[in-house]
Amino acid sequence: MTVAQALWGFAVVAALLTIIPGLDTTLILRSALTQSKKHAYATAFGIAAGTFVWGAAAAVGAAALLAASEVAFTVLKLVGAAYLLFLGIAMIVKSVRRRGESDAGASPRPRGSVWAAFCRGALTNLLNPKVGVFYIALIPQFIPPGVMPLGMGLLLAGVHIVESLIWFTAIIFASQLARRWLSSPRVTAWIDRSTGGILVGFAGLLVLESRAG
Repeated sequence: MTVAQALWGFAVVAALLTIIPGLDTTLILRSALTQSKKHAYATAFGIAAGTFVWGAAAAVGAAALLAASEVAFTVLKLVGAAYLLFLGIAMIVKSVRRRGESDAGASPRPRGSVWAAFCRGALTNLLNPKVGVFYIALIPQFIPPGVMPLGMGLLLAGVHIVESLIWFTAIIFASQLARRWLSSPRVTAWIDRSTGGILVGFAGLLVLESRAG
């Protein structure tokens, strides 16, 4: 297998993974609909940064250690679940406060900094052990013999990042077209509560999986 063949093969698999709705899509949609396009892109680039770190870890074997160690995997899952639970509850609480402000006559504005949106995307990706397991299971299969693993791993992660950013851009622009109909305080609060509920649900699934494991 040549480098070109590896890149094309990985690109097909990564593209299929990218378009499947998941936690990343949920966070970006929430940022685009309740904050701004800048916040949504910051979230997307944060997710991309997390992907790049996982790609490097998988290439050098750090993710393999994580996959082999049940204790490390369980700890990461519990930390990730705690973070998602915190994030979800915070969104629900903020939606209640925002609804109260709108009822009092205050106009809704984007909340939080762009940097906070970036960190939210990065941490959500880095604390998701399923991403690490996926990378360690997939990336080594696309590293041709004689090629430096770290460099190839980063290159493959770069392919995934480019595909993800293209897909996220489509989601962001589509959401912006619908934003004029979805920007009312009532709908904004509903979006935050729904997103918070989804994050709490993801946290619960991680905890249940760690107990089952």
